[in-house]
Amino acid sequence: MAVLTIVAGRHEHLVGQLVGLQHSDTVPDLHVVVAMGDPGVRPLVEARAGDRTRTVVVDVPVPPDGELPLSRARNVAAATALAAGAELLVFLDVDCVPSPGLLRTYRDAAASAPVRSVAGPSLLCGAVTYLPPGVRVERAADLAGLARAASPHPARPAPAEHEVLAADESQWWLFWSLSFAVSARDWERFGGFCEEYRGYGGEDTDVAATVRSLGGSLFWVGGAEAFHQHHPTTNPPVQHVEAVVRNAGVFHARWGWFPMTGWLDAFAAAGLARYDAATRTWSSTGASAEASDSTAR
Repeated sequence: MAVLTIVAGRHEHLVGQLVGLQHSDTVPDLHVVVAMGDPGVRPLVEARAGDRTRTVVVDVPVPPDGELPLSRARNVAAATALAAGAELLVFLDVDCVPSPGLLRTYRDAAASAPVRSVAGPSLLCGAVTYLPPGVRVERAADLAGLARAASPHPARPAPAEHEVLAADESQWWLFWSLSFAVSARDWERFGGFCEEYRGYGGEDTDVAATVRSLGGSLFWVGGAEAFHQHHPTTNPPVQHVEAVVRNAGVFHARWGWFPMTGWLDAFAAAGLARYDAATRTWSSTGASAEASDSTAR
C-alpha cells in the first residue's frame, strides 16, 4: 500500500500528515511525496519521516505561468508507487491528517464484496472532516482530540464504520481527491488524471466522469476518516478564477457540459467572468479578483 501526497507550501500541514501516518494502526509500505516547485519539502520530509515507512520525495517543476501541475503531480506520484510494486494507491491531500484506521479501512474496502463484485474500475472515498483554526498536529499527543474537534462536511455522505456504500447517480460529482483510494489495476484501467487541466479546478470531476464512462463505480467508505487542517479559503475561489474558467472549458470540450457552475455563476456576478451563449464558452474578464473579493466571498 502506498500513500501519495502532492505538496507546494503548507509545510505545517505536511508535518501533521507525517505524524498521523507514523501513528496509524496500519502504516503504509511507501509514502510518495511530490514537491511541486518547492525545494523545502525534501529536507522537511527527511527530518520528520518515520522509519516504519519508506518515504520518497519526487520533484515536479512548476511551469512559467505559475499554475500548479496538480494532475501531473498526482500521476507522477502514482507512477512512482506502481514502479515500486504498490497494489493499492491512497491519495491524501497535504492538508489531511489520517485517522488511525484510515489506511486499514481503505485496504479492507478494496477487498470487500461490493467492490470486488463490480466489473469496471472503482474509486473509494472516505469522509473528510474539518478542523477549526488553531488546531495543529506536531506530535503524537496532538492526534488524540482530532475526532472531537472536527466537523463533518454537510453535503457529503458519511456512512457508518465498516460500511461500503455505492454512490447513487447524483453523487458521482461529489468525488474529490482530498482522500481516496484506488487499486493499481483500476488506476491503470482509467488512466489517472487528465493533464490538460492546469492549476485549480475540474480535474477531480474529470476523473469521476472518466470512471463513470467506463462502467465503473464510486464507493463511500465508512471509517476511512481524514481530518482536514484549517487554512484560509474564499468561496468562490477568486484567486483561481483564470484556472477555473480555463479548466471548465477543458472539461466541456471533453464531456459536453460545464462543471463548477456555482463558481462560474458567482464569478460572473462579481464581474470576473462572462458566459457567451452563442459560442457556449466561458471567459475571464481580466477584472481584479482582489477588487471583487468582498463581493465574491
